[in-house]
Amino acid sequence: MKKIILGITAIAAMATSCKETTATETEFLTDQIGVSVSAEENREYSYTDKQAGYWYGTTHQEQTEWWSGWNMAKKRILADYTLGTEDGPLGRSEAEVTVYPERLERKWANAQETFCLLDNRPVIYIGLTTEADSVFCDLDMSHIALVTAAEDGLFFTPREASDKVIMLTTVSGVPFQEHGHGIMAGGDAEGFLLAYGTKEECRALVEELRSNGEQLLSERKDRINDLITEYNTLKSNLPELDKSLAWITITMDELITCQQGNGIYAGLPWFNEYWGRDMFISFPGACLVTGQFDVAKKILKDFVELQDTDPSSETYGRIPNRANLEGILYNTTDGTPRLVIQALEVAKYSGDTEFLHELYPAIKMSIDASIKNYTDEKGYLTHADADTWMDVKRNGIPGSPRGNRANDIQALWYAQLMAGSEIAAMMDDMGSAEEWSGLATLLASNFEKDFCNKAESYIYDHLNTDGSADLQFRPNQLYCFDLIGDDDFKQRVTRRSWEELVYPWGVASLAQWDRQFHPQHENWHYYHKDDAYHNGTIWLWNNGIAMQRMIEYGQVDTAWELFKNMNRQALHEGAVGSLSENADAHPREGKTWVNRSGTFLQAWSNAEHLRVWYQHFLGIRPDLLDGIIVVEPKLPSEIKELETSVKIGNGTLHYRYADGKVKVKLEDIDAEVVLYEPTGQTDSPVFEGVGFCMPDPLDSYPCFDTYYETALTY
Repeated sequence: MKKIILGITAIAAMATSCKETTATETEFLTDQIGVSVSAEENREYSYTDKQAGYWYGTTHQEQTEWWSGWNMAKKRILADYTLGTEDGPLGRSEAEVTVYPERLERKWANAQETFCLLDNRPVIYIGLTTEADSVFCDLDMSHIALVTAAEDGLFFTPREASDKVIMLTTVSGVPFQEHGHGIMAGGDAEGFLLAYGTKEECRALVEELRSNGEQLLSERKDRINDLITEYNTLKSNLPELDKSLAWITITMDELITCQQGNGIYAGLPWFNEYWGRDMFISFPGACLVTGQFDVAKKILKDFVELQDTDPSSETYGRIPNRANLEGILYNTTDGTPRLVIQALEVAKYSGDTEFLHELYPAIKMSIDASIKNYTDEKGYLTHADADTWMDVKRNGIPGSPRGNRANDIQALWYAQLMAGSEIAAMMDDMGSAEEWSGLATLLASNFEKDFCNKAESYIYDHLNTDGSADLQFRPNQLYCFDLIGDDDFKQRVTRRSWEELVYPWGVASLAQWDRQFHPQHENWHYYHKDDAYHNGTIWLWNNGIAMQRMIEYGQVDTAWELFKNMNRQALHEGAVGSLSENADAHPREGKTWVNRSGTFLQAWSNAEHLRVWYQHFLGIRPDLLDGIIVVEPKLPSEIKELETSVKIGNGTLHYRYADGKVKVKLEDIDAEVVLYEPTGQTDSPVFEGVGFCMPDPLDSYPCFDTYYETALTY
């Protein structure tokens, strides 16, 4: 592959030959990417207020799901509402529905609803325009304990938040009367407002909305527009690609909140809390490739405040596995390495190192504590058998025990040591820098000998406490390549992993030839879903590393097929604009595609999709610490033309692909571009004839040995 070094002067000179990429040329606003949903589809949708509140519902639901409605942190405060006119309720199943990134619209013959949340305020706006003489809004009482009336509204006390109320009133402030479990007003009510807090706080919010609501709604819309016009513009010959990535960018941003300091929700509708592992897996796709470096620094700074700093604790030095307003758990090994790795990545993307001084005590504590308490004589990081991402337990028994030396943990530990060493050198702590890099070298020297089965082309998933190797075939091996020097072996591992784990709908957590394999995530009459969670169930976040490895070895069009399938899910399946947490490995009887499962909007699924797009398909990998930006495009054959702009440091990289060539231009960035000529799919004897894994089940699996009349639910 031809490499071209473009210095700053050269980049400036090529401005005449590289078309200027401006917002007006690539811009398409949220109004242009709405997704129409039929009653038969009845898709999920979600919005957050960027703090502790979110709404999750379905477009045409007439009956509330258990997870539906308005939530504040971990408290469910409102299940649903019903709108109507003097002619009766406005049935959602009869509405034409379009979901936009910042609002939902329902249209009937005689009325139109506009539903949205506002940034940084616990308020819901339900606009209602109609020629009817009167309108009403009734609230579902499932989560309500008490209702009191006042002249300016009704006040509902949620069962799970008895110290707060929900105020229901009209948008325009016209008089109203009680109606069922809500209010009725004239057709000039302009809709309804829901505010949450104390009565005084609610009244203040309502007054603010009435006096300044148009501006607040506009500011929210502008912020969301900026995500896809200023920060992450994209215009290609594939409108479906442009639209899906815009949506995934926006729904990913929904999950960046300030619920407990700055952080990222793991997923909606029920993982509305901070998981250290999930957060820092999501970090590159959520914050770095999207250019939100200030947000990234805030998340890092806020999360290290939750570090376990008690030297007598078994989890000393760790960041939380899970943090919410009800408590903190430290039962994970992999979250802490990921924080350290991402701290260095923020510096590479932003060019800023000052924030590292503030983080360094936490970084040093995390590494030194692991060396003291968890590192064995070979340099491996030891852990409990459920302290990896495959962490599910049922009745205290791990569903997929991984011994005390899992392969992905060793890869993360190695990366943490190397990143920590580089940061230590920046802090002039050369003793730590040398110690940590030396331990990383020891670890790598042992890993290839202990974990690699070169005859059968796979990497052992983990070592058991007795030193024996586990023989199950799992996707974790794809994360370990930095510890292995044998490139031919890594190619063979990549091919075997793709053909035995990667289905058209995503990466399975266990090979289907394994007797522990569970074809579906939820098959309640045969097994509890936690038994299947990491034993066959598809995990969409692993799509990222699977596609990355294939792209690295020139299998671009092959990886692209999986990427396209995920884009299709975001636009045409499930939660609008989102990727799910899980899916079945095998389709249900009579179907050709699998059911989604888990949370419907999952942070790391979205984020890994974005990361692979920017870092590996587009090939944009900044390192402003060294003053370079690598651009190594590996684009699929379906893409003929493409323009995009990416925030790096304090400036922008403009990127244009046409006629088989990439041109770049830097704006307000002092860096050197290392530009490679674009490549697509390449021939390789290792990958000749490679294809997706397809369902080919064994004659029987133990999980189907017993049918339970009473489903094994929670």
